[in-house]
Amino acid sequence: MERFAAFVMRHRVWVGLAWVALTVVGVLIAPQVAGRLKSGTTVNTASYHANTAIAKEYGGAGANPSVLVVDLPRGATADSTAVAAGLAAADRTATAVPGVRDLSFANTGDRALVGAGGTSTLVMVYPPEPGIAVAPPVLDAMSNAITHAVPGTTVHQTGIEQLSAGGTSGGSSVLTELLVGVGLALLVLAWVFGSALALLPLLSAIISVLTMQLAVWGLTYATNIAINPSVQFIVALLGLGLSIDYALLLVNRWREERDQGADNRQAVLHSLHKAGHSVAFSALIASLGLFALMVVPVSFLQGVGLSGLFIPSIAALVALTTIPLLLVTVGPRLDRIRLHHRRSTASDTMWTRTARTIVAWPKTAALLGAGILGTLCAFGLTINIAAPASTSLAANGPAQQGLVALQHDGFPTGVLTPVPIELPAGTDPASTAATLRAVPDLHGVLVANTPAWQHAGSSVIMGLPNSEIGTAHAGSALANLRAAAPHNAMIGGDQVQASDVAHIMSSWFPLLLGLVALLTFVLLARGMRSLLLPAKAVALNVLSVGAAYGVLVLVWQLGWGSNALWGIPATGSISPFVPMLLFGFLFGVSMDYEVFILSRIREAFDRTGRTNDAVVEGVSRTGRLVTSAALILFLALISLSSSPDVTIKMMATGMAAGVLIDALVVRTLLTPALVVLFGRANWYLPGWAARLLRVEPSAPTADPQREGAGHEGAEHESGEHDGEYEHDGAMSAAGTHPSGQA
Repeated sequence: MERFAAFVMRHRVWVGLAWVALTVVGVLIAPQVAGRLKSGTTVNTASYHANTAIAKEYGGAGANPSVLVVDLPRGATADSTAVAAGLAAADRTATAVPGVRDLSFANTGDRALVGAGGTSTLVMVYPPEPGIAVAPPVLDAMSNAITHAVPGTTVHQTGIEQLSAGGTSGGSSVLTELLVGVGLALLVLAWVFGSALALLPLLSAIISVLTMQLAVWGLTYATNIAINPSVQFIVALLGLGLSIDYALLLVNRWREERDQGADNRQAVLHSLHKAGHSVAFSALIASLGLFALMVVPVSFLQGVGLSGLFIPSIAALVALTTIPLLLVTVGPRLDRIRLHHRRSTASDTMWTRTARTIVAWPKTAALLGAGILGTLCAFGLTINIAAPASTSLAANGPAQQGLVALQHDGFPTGVLTPVPIELPAGTDPASTAATLRAVPDLHGVLVANTPAWQHAGSSVIMGLPNSEIGTAHAGSALANLRAAAPHNAMIGGDQVQASDVAHIMSSWFPLLLGLVALLTFVLLARGMRSLLLPAKAVALNVLSVGAAYGVLVLVWQLGWGSNALWGIPATGSISPFVPMLLFGFLFGVSMDYEVFILSRIREAFDRTGRTNDAVVEGVSRTGRLVTSAALILFLALISLSSSPDVTIKMMATGMAAGVLIDALVVRTLLTPALVVLFGRANWYLPGWAARLLRVEPSAPTADPQREGAGHEGAEHESGEHDGEYEHDGAMSAAGTHPSGQA
């Protein structure tokens, strides 16, 4: 790190110009990134191959359709001539748009599309291609054609896509919520630094996120893995959080060095040397943790994993280069622009008191933290991974009103998730449909004898399940269809594929967890020169993620808060991608906080040889830093939960809760308490392990603070006082170790 710091200082003009150039290019390229990303998910399942074949011949026939709920006026029924004319007119309107196709009572004659009493009917409208919804003007034109033919008719528009967008015909971008989060982050940074230095972490984050967008754009050319549009959102969110974390650490350490009397250049070099190890080490662990998603054979997760390889590394590289350049040039001037009175960085009085309390009562602190985590993890074990039911997708809006009308008319909500079945040439659609109508849990099977649904070499019929496919209450319709369909038929559908993907992710999750835990343990063992500390860190990270799952179960699956906060009833399940992405996100961010605290404790222990003193110093110097970083990310995520999409709400809620739990329970209570309880065992690294890790063994002598300090509440006479942990600006002995000082 010394050579790196010297290089940055020696070539600071060229380094600065390089980041300016990349930022400008990032601004120009960022709007083009979305156009290079591909919707949908690639996975090796029968449903995916069926959807691919259906899309090739029939466009969006495998997608979730938009549904027109037609409520007829008094005296009119679906069998009347005027209604038939209106439905036929709507059918002509749909087929006039290239690629759009529909299924209605007019072109199927199937009474499965007629409601109770014959006074209502459904029209199912499919988009030109998968991954997009039918354009609202097309639906409006079809609705107008029906109401023109049958005055007094009410037509509602609904569907999974419209409901997922918050009950309207189109969703909103996460950009607004993200910008709100950035504004809140600036307020927290202003409180933390009390000066214009608050601008530096945000400036570093902006450069990082734009550079990451540029990297994503490059990946779309360099790899065959389809990168989903959601990756752009994940990159921006995770990049923002990590960039601010790393910049906070460097600026805070620079301030410490300045407060201890170092001149500006020395302070910059010392901050790079001492905190730079932590930043680089944390980025390495976070990168590998996210990259481990590549083992899951689902293209969406592989895209996140591939992008995750460079998200933390870019955030670290930007922080380690731009922050020193800014500090060495304008740092002192920015620090003089005071927003409020700030305290010395020597120690934080509140966190010193907190640390002393934990040192005095480690068992109580550990039991309290373990109780909170254990309770939430118990709920997390009951997580039900499936698509949320349609009734939980929107609190209000036209699509939700359409869903209410659909149910009122006697239709099961399963018609929103139809199952397309492609039949090869020579298989009679009508007779096959007649056979499948006897399948249990099916509302009906639709056959349209039109060119839109029957080609020379194949045809598509549509199964209508009673319950929604892919949800927690999907029933047996899909399994029954697969068993009863001809052996050469191909069964697809968006929800069918989503159900298969959820099964794959559940199956692969234990391997992912084991791989990430092993990689993290090895890297931490090498960095901390200990076996116990990394084992504890990995275990606590897993428990932290489990607690976040518990919050998801409580808030969304059981509805303890979703209705009160967002007007959405209990979903009964958690969207399939949320747990896996939550794991990757929280494991990376949590490890940041773990490294920041433990590396500072390790630095203090290497200097003093006293565990309890090291805990007090580590917590007092990093407590406010970690809490502030977590608060920034928490506020950004909470603002994101106002997005209309329920899946994004779940992601934001789980991430926000996980970040807060990790900072307040795991890092504030459990981490320091367990270090105190384990005493000298924290620092033990046997010779065989040291040889494998290629570091020096560590076998410290008995910790004098642990001798005779075996009872809860005993006074730990360590001579602590608020200023005792000051030390000069020279490199400590720990600087020669790869422990990554914070």
